[in-house]
Amino acid sequence: MGTITRTFANNITTSGVFKPTAFNNASFDNVTAVPSGAVAGGNMVLLSTQTASASASISFTSGITSTYKEYMFIFNNCHPSVDGSRFDFNLSTDGGSNWNVTKTTTFFRAVHPEDDSFTGLGYVTGLDRAQSTSDQPLIDGVGSDADQSISGYLHLFNPSDTTFVKHFIARTSSVRNDDYHFDCLLAGYGNTVSACDGVIFRFNSGNIDAGTIQMFGIL
Repeated sequence: MGTITRTFANNITTSGVFKPTAFNNASFDNVTAVPSGAVAGGNMVLLSTQTASASASISFTSGITSTYKEYMFIFNNCHPSVDGSRFDFNLSTDGGSNWNVTKTTTFFRAVHPEDDSFTGLGYVTGLDRAQSTSDQPLIDGVGSDADQSISGYLHLFNPSDTTFVKHFIARTSSVRNDDYHFDCLLAGYGNTVSACDGVIFRFNSGNIDAGTIQMFGIL
């Protein structure tokens, strides 16, 4: 039996499985290329971060292109200047000159107050939209106390497509001005076949006192 044959035999089990000793370099340092399709998609790429400071709104009007089929916006501890404000978003097809894409949506939420007096779950007709160009609420009644804010995310699917409407889903968590916790879920679509190249976030009253919003592209 030759040296190569013996080395191979010593590194394989009787059931035909390679032993750990068969691999003498577990590092990627020596990899020069990865075959097409060998790595699955789904990577999140941070494209932009904006920090609010008494800001009327935060908008993203660059970087939304056909490079990515999905965009994710994560908002962290967005705090309103006006107590009981509603946190909204809208879309643009002209780089932010207008925020008026027609939308149809569904909206429901769970609620639980700090005093544990009741719980609730239901559809909220006042926060959905039916072929409306108005801003779409992500959550309402956000408190302006020092410890109150909203956090959550918005997924926007294939905004650069020019054949189909623009679907989106969102989930938000907030402490309201009445000391209730709200868990809100939104889904809908922008009823346009034009490419959407802008997204804006703002409270319906006052400023975004503080908070950050990040935009990710998802491969």
